[in-house]
Amino acid sequence: MLNQPLPPDVSTKGPLPLLESVRLSGVHFSYGPEQPEVLKGIDLEIRCGERIGLIGSTGTGKSTIVDLLMGLLEPTVGRLLVDGADLHDPSYPEKLAAWRAAIAHVPQSIYLADCSIAENIAFGVPRHQIDLSRVQQAAEQAQIARFIESIPESYESFVGERGIRLSGGQRQRIGIARALYKQARVLVFDEATSALDTDTEQALMDSVNDLSKQLTIVMIAHRLSTVQRCDRVIRIQQGRVEEVEISDLV
Repeated sequence: MLNQPLPPDVSTKGPLPLLESVRLSGVHFSYGPEQPEVLKGIDLEIRCGERIGLIGSTGTGKSTIVDLLMGLLEPTVGRLLVDGADLHDPSYPEKLAAWRAAIAHVPQSIYLADCSIAENIAFGVPRHQIDLSRVQQAAEQAQIARFIESIPESYESFVGERGIRLSGGQRQRIGIARALYKQARVLVFDEATSALDTDTEQALMDSVNDLSKQLTIVMIAHRLSTVQRCDRVIRIQQGRVEEVEISDLV
């Protein structure tokens, strides 16, 4: 399973570098012609190296914005621009695939295969090509290394079908380690720390904050403590975005 070829729309020429910014410009979005608009005229620019928090109540469009930023959805109206290039321009289909390859996405619910912890962290990499030192570094940054190294088989331990042998917080941290192993240009956390206790989450956020300043991070969160160390916090409300002062969230 882990050695299957990439889907045909994924470029093998390498990820698209983010040099300046990714932007949603004049974006409206609905899930169908008869469906109401989820987003209404969004203008949102995220500069290279920024840490951005997205907040808002359930159903306001946070995950939709993230899917648009990742190029998984196409705006009904408006454009997705990376360093000024329209990624949905049909003349350059390879750019969209290369942009997706530049992103590591950590969803709330992590898919784990019934294989070793190391293989799950280096997901998609053939077993003989896995860099164990890189796996260990990613696990350390994700605050899961101590647990892994305390169990008998360590990184060779099998997690069970869909990670049944692990707790929800352990699965989430392995998912975060997977994203860090990828060494992507952009990290997207979609409620990725919801199962962690406050102390573990804060230690993880410290590790993330120490990563390269060229790394761009977008995180969706319900807990305000998750986004307090972001450079900017954006609230999504009634299909629109507004920047809020971090000091007002305390």
